[in-house]
Amino acid sequence: MAAKGFDYENFAQNLAAQAQDLVPAEFSQDEKQYVINTLGNFSLMAGKALAEDKNLPFDVETSTYITQIIAEWSFHKSVDVIRSGIPRQNWDGVMQKIAYTIFEVAKQAFSQKLPNEQIIEIIEHHVNKTYVDAITELKDKGIIDEELMQFAASQSNMNKMAQEMQQQQAMEQAGVQMPDGSTPAGADGQNLPQPVGSGAISTPKPPAIESKTLKLATVAMLLNRLNQEKVQTILDKFEQNDAQDVIRYMKLPDLTQRVGVENAMRCLQEIKMNLPKSTDLAPMKVVKKIKNFASKYSEKELETILIKERIGVKRLVFTALEDKYYESVPPKVASIVATHLINSV
Repeated sequence: MAAKGFDYENFAQNLAAQAQDLVPAEFSQDEKQYVINTLGNFSLMAGKALAEDKNLPFDVETSTYITQIIAEWSFHKSVDVIRSGIPRQNWDGVMQKIAYTIFEVAKQAFSQKLPNEQIIEIIEHHVNKTYVDAITELKDKGIIDEELMQFAASQSNMNKMAQEMQQQQAMEQAGVQMPDGSTPAGADGQNLPQPVGSGAISTPKPPAIESKTLKLATVAMLLNRLNQEKVQTILDKFEQNDAQDVIRYMKLPDLTQRVGVENAMRCLQEIKMNLPKSTDLAPMKVVKKIKNFASKYSEKELETILIKERIGVKRLVFTALEDKYYESVPPKVASIVATHLINSV
């Protein structure tokens, strides 16, 4: 049966709109648009297939949930692809493989009526495997080298967001007052809103939740997508009471429906806005680092030093000499390149 009544177009647009405030601030406008467009396009295609394919046994709620999973992973992995330093022309190929994998694995898992926790673990496993396989294929074709492949494979925006939440928690424990001075919800999640019918996950205006409760519930949603070892490492840094609340929230079978997409997005944006800004990878700091290196050599000597480097590295260096930053290279990759050049001469 097709999921009649699933307004996938509005849902995909909603998800893309909410993602705009979560795209990393260091991304260029083109990179930000790529993340938003990728999430929106894959959500739209998945939603259309789920809504119109009569052979799929999913109702509106399940179709909505699958589309949301595709949107979330499309967001995280498109961020990873951009940060990885993989050439721009190869982004789409990697992302298409990931989106196809999520859709097919999700269809099979939900058709078998597996528990949600198991479904999330299976999808995460296949997403990460597909991502690594895709960048390994680029390396085997000579498009990227071993070093860049290893760096690309280490990218995980999902883990980075979990660490940022941990950092935010540490800030609050250090005395940063929450706007409403609220306290965590009770052991049974009583301060969280109750799910509304079968379509709660896509409710346009989910109930407001007090600030700290929302943060802990959103942390629980994110940790449900990580393996147990990572979860324990993060929770060890929390206050005992807060960690216990997060664990209790993680056990709620309808946590996603209670929190709602809009509340979770709002929480992540608030956390992002309150994090201290790191200047270690500021583009102009990288430019200064490269200029200090290049100042020791003449232009001809630099050309000799860079003769075996990729064109992007050469452009990064010679653009830096003009006190400009070569935007096609992510700051993290540029910093690694600068360190490599300094240590290799």
